[in-house]
Amino acid sequence: MKKNNNPWERSLVELKSSSDKISLNDMLLTLLKSHDRILEVSLPLKMDDGKIKVFRGFRIQHNNILGPYKGGIRYHEQVNLDEMKALSFWMTMKNALIDVPFGGGKGGIEVDPKTLSEGELERLTRAFTRKIKDVIGPHKDVPAPDVNTNPKIMAWVASEYAKQNGKDGIAVVTGKPVDKGGSEGRKEATGMGGMYALIASLKKLRFNKKNPTVAVQGFGNVGRYIASFLQRNGFKIVAVSDSKGGIYIPDGISDIENLEKYKEAKGFLAGCYCVGSVCDISNREKRGGKDITPAELLTLPVDILIPAALESVITKINAGKIQAKIVFEMANGPTTIEADEILEKKGITVIPDILSNSGGVAVSYFEWFQNLNNKKWTKDEVFKKLKQKMEKAVDRVFETSKKFKTTLREASYILALKKIESVWENKKD
Repeated sequence: MKKNNNPWERSLVELKSSSDKISLNDMLLTLLKSHDRILEVSLPLKMDDGKIKVFRGFRIQHNNILGPYKGGIRYHEQVNLDEMKALSFWMTMKNALIDVPFGGGKGGIEVDPKTLSEGELERLTRAFTRKIKDVIGPHKDVPAPDVNTNPKIMAWVASEYAKQNGKDGIAVVTGKPVDKGGSEGRKEATGMGGMYALIASLKKLRFNKKNPTVAVQGFGNVGRYIASFLQRNGFKIVAVSDSKGGIYIPDGISDIENLEKYKEAKGFLAGCYCVGSVCDISNREKRGGKDITPAELLTLPVDILIPAALESVITKINAGKIQAKIVFEMANGPTTIEADEILEKKGITVIPDILSNSGGVAVSYFEWFQNLNNKKWTKDEVFKKLKQKMEKAVDRVFETSKKFKTTLREASYILALKKIESVWENKKD
């Protein structure tokens, strides 16, 4: 198969390469090459000004051998079918790797939510829920937040699902507000899980440098939390960026918390050079700082590069310029196949997305379990269980990589495929 930047075609290449290593059952391989259901819906919406605008929505269900489909709903103007197909496949692999009883799904609406009022956003969310209400449910398909969606939006989905189906919707989605059935720690889970996985991976790699330098591309829910957690644990965050730009301070950004406050107030990161609690561009020279683009961040001279934004940002065009020793993928699919090969030849270790960012779905599983069993765990309990899951997954991935003499990405897929095959074989019996 020809390699390209189409995320679904890339997924098929990854699947074929890994399945060949373990002689995966041909029937199972055929099942995993396709999707159980692809739902595309039209969403006419009356805007605040009275005009009617039509949006496209998707819910893609890849495979449910392990359990109910599970995957986020994203609101983004570049949402498209091939992206959703790839993301749902990656969720199948991720859930199998982290060992939670879910299959893979994904959904989204082709929209820039920043252009909608809150009322329009709620009406759009409820309209989407009405269109997919028959294919989601606590034991069918359990959505969650993703790019540009949040606990409030999940609460709207749960509310509309309950209204339309005449039943309790508490377990139909995860990532809800805590006071509406959400789990303690879910908001920070992907970032916290990433920190656990990175620290465990550095031990495996015998990377003992004190205060390793880190650049984080993306400052949404994932990027800002992993940056904050890593800073508290002795890592030196030297660069961060969002879609509008970023900052680079070689001596280290003093306080991620101040950055968060600045972005919440201004809507962007550029110009946030903090001295104490004062963030101002006039401090740039004092701090030795530099304004950078998200693309420039990827090629900075750092120990660890964390792409935490969107797919396909590391490509054959920029992979040769990457100076980091470790690429730790917190976004889904940030590295193309060609880029992977270039990074491997350069001796750069890539810790793959389906391992690195699986903390979110692990705690989503905890939330779902608590909802169904009427339990309520403390944040400490949640993070303790999360740490155990992440460290166990890291151990198994590194062991498998050594056994099969392959990359950490391929090792992750091998483990996931073996888990799925084991359950599938038992179901056949």
